[in-house]
Amino acid sequence: MTSERQQSAIKGAKVLMVGAGGIGCELLKTLALSGFGDIHIIDMDTIEVSNLNRQFLFRQLHVGQSKAKVARDAVLKFRPHINITPYHANVKDPDFNVDFFKQFNVVLNGLDNLDARRHVNRLCLASGVPLVESGTTGFLGQVTVHVKGRTECYECQPKPAPKTYPVCTITSTPSKFVHCVVWAKDLLFAKLFGPRNQENDLNVRSSDASSLSKQIEDVFVRKDDEDIEQYGRKIFDHVFGYNIELALSNEDTWKNRSRPRPIYGKDVLPIEFVHQNGKELKVSAAGDLSSVSAMTSLGLKNPQDLWSLKENSAVFLEALKLFFSNREKEIGNLCFDKDDQLAVEFVTAAANIRASSFGIPLHSLFEAKGIAGNIVHAVATTNAIIAGLIVIEAIKVLQNDIENYRMTYCLEHPSRKMLIMPVEPFEPNKSCYVCSETPLTLEVNIHHSKLRDLVDKIVKAKLGMNLPLIMHGSALLYEVGDDLEEDEVANYAANLEKVLSGLPSPVVGGTILTVEDLQQELKCSISVTHREEFDEEKEPDRMVLSGWTEAMAAEKNGNPPVDNGASTSSVSHAPATEDDDDDVQIIPSITGKKRKLDNSEEVMSVAPKIKRKAAEEVDGNNDIVMLDDDNSGNSKDKVGA
Repeated sequence: MTSERQQSAIKGAKVLMVGAGGIGCELLKTLALSGFGDIHIIDMDTIEVSNLNRQFLFRQLHVGQSKAKVARDAVLKFRPHINITPYHANVKDPDFNVDFFKQFNVVLNGLDNLDARRHVNRLCLASGVPLVESGTTGFLGQVTVHVKGRTECYECQPKPAPKTYPVCTITSTPSKFVHCVVWAKDLLFAKLFGPRNQENDLNVRSSDASSLSKQIEDVFVRKDDEDIEQYGRKIFDHVFGYNIELALSNEDTWKNRSRPRPIYGKDVLPIEFVHQNGKELKVSAAGDLSSVSAMTSLGLKNPQDLWSLKENSAVFLEALKLFFSNREKEIGNLCFDKDDQLAVEFVTAAANIRASSFGIPLHSLFEAKGIAGNIVHAVATTNAIIAGLIVIEAIKVLQNDIENYRMTYCLEHPSRKMLIMPVEPFEPNKSCYVCSETPLTLEVNIHHSKLRDLVDKIVKAKLGMNLPLIMHGSALLYEVGDDLEEDEVANYAANLEKVLSGLPSPVVGGTILTVEDLQQELKCSISVTHREEFDEEKEPDRMVLSGWTEAMAAEKNGNPPVDNGASTSSVSHAPATEDDDDDVQIIPSITGKKRKLDNSEEVMSVAPKIKRKAAEEVDGNNDIVMLDDDNSGNSKDKVGA
C-alpha cells in the first residue's frame, strides 16, 4: 500500500511515457492502477500480429492501428476517469522539444533503440526533467534513474554493441551462418530490391575486379526482353556460381581454408518451375502484399523444417519471381523487414545456398529469421516486473527521495538468493560529452574526408544528433532546418561535398569545431587532428573519434549485443542474438568499485573474462554477467555516499 505522501505525489504528477510496446503496455496498466491520473504516451508504431503474444492491451482486430491510441482506449475501459493523451508520432519530431518536456514531472522510457534513447536523454537533461530508463531481453532486464546533476545520464557510460565483421569476411570468406545472413540481407537483398545506388557489386575481391565492374552492373539490370524466370536464374548463377569460381581463382585465399563449391541453377533448379496447384499465387483481396509467400506457393508449411539445397533454391527463385510479379512497384525502395514474410523467405534461402557452398550448416526459416531480424524472444513476465520497478522508481523521483534511488537488475539466475538486484546510482561521469561537455578529439585526413563524412559518420551516427549545426569559429559550415533560405540550403549542400581542408573556412590540424543540436539543446567541441593513414579493416570510416563513450564490443562481456545506432560500415553488424523489436536490453557499465546493496551486502562488479577468484567474490558463481567493467578509467562516486 502507498502512503498518503506517495498518493499525493502520484495524483499531482504529469507523466510522459515513451513507448507503448512490450514494456509500455505493462507500464501504462501499472501506472493507471497505481493512481496516476495524467499520462501522456508517445509511440510511432502500429500494432503487428507478432506483438499480440505479450502486448496484452492489443487484440487481433487492432492490427495496423496506433499502439499509443489503442493502449489508451484499452486502459480507459477499466480506469475511465483518468486522463491519457496518446501521440501517434516519433519522439524525435520537432513538436516534442524541450518546452514540451518541461511540462512533465518525470519521463518513463520503454524504447527499442539507442538513437531514440539518446534523444530522450538529451531532452530530459535540457529540460531538467528526471528520466527513468528501462529495457529487457528474455529473462534479463534493468531499470535506471537519471537526474541531471545528481546521477549519471544515460550516455555517461558505454553500451554493449553488436559484434562487427570486416566486409571481406562477409563477401569472401564466410565461416558462420550469420555471415551468410548478413550477406543475403545487407548485400543481395539490398542490391536486388533496395535503392538503385547501392555501392556493393556483390563480387568477391580479386586482382581483376575492376575490369569486371561493367559486366557485374549488367547482371543485376533486368533486360526488356528477359522474363522473370530467366532473370532469376541469371542472378542465381552469378552470385552462387560465377562469383564463387572467381573467388576460387585466388589460390592464396584458400591455402588454409576449405574451398567453397560453386552452385549453378542447372544442378539444383527444375527445368520448369511449378507452383502449388499449378497456378500463379494470387494476392489477397485485402491487398496485403507483405503476406505473399513463396512457401505457400511451393506447399512448404513448417517454418522450423530444415530445407534441402534444392528446396532453398526453389524458394530463392520463387521469392524473387513474386517480388517482381506481385510487388514490382516496391522494388527500388525496399529495406529488409523481419515482418515481411517474402523478404524473410528470400534471405533465408539465399543464406542457406551460400552456406551450402561454403560448407556451413543450414538453418530453418525460423532460425534464420531470428538472426536476420535481431530477435531475442521476449518474456511477458520480465516486462511486467520491469514495469513495476519503473513505477517504484518514478514514485521516489516524484518525492525527490534521492537517497533511495536504485538501478535495479532483473537476473535470470539467483545471485545471493536474489533475482532482483538493486544498486545505488553513481554521480555524473565527468568525461561524458553529453552532460559534462567534455571536448572530443577527431583524427581525420583533412585532404580526403568530406564534410558529408563528418556529418553522417560522426555527428549523426556516433554523436546521435538529428538536426546538427557545425561552426568553425564564427563561420557556419553546415546547418539543417525548415527555416533556411534556398540559397543557404544550396550553400550548405555544396559544403557537404567539399573536403574539410577545402571548406570556405578550412578545417586543418588544430581546428576546434563546435557542433550543436538545437532541438536537443546539446553542444560539444571537437578538436581536429590531421592523420594521413588509416587501417582499412579496423578503421573503415577513416575517422577516429576519441572522448565519447564508444560502444563496447559484445564479445568482451559475453552479453547479448544491443542495437547501438547506425553503423558507418556497409556490412558490419552480426545480429545473431540482438534484441527483440519491442524491448531492448541496455546493459550499464559499472566500475570495479564496490556498490552497496539494499541489504547492506556488497557486490563487486566483474567482467566474465577476469580470474575466477575475482568472479567468486560476486556470489560464488558467474551469474552477474550483466555488470561490465568501466572503460572510461574514471573513478566514480556513489550518489549520497
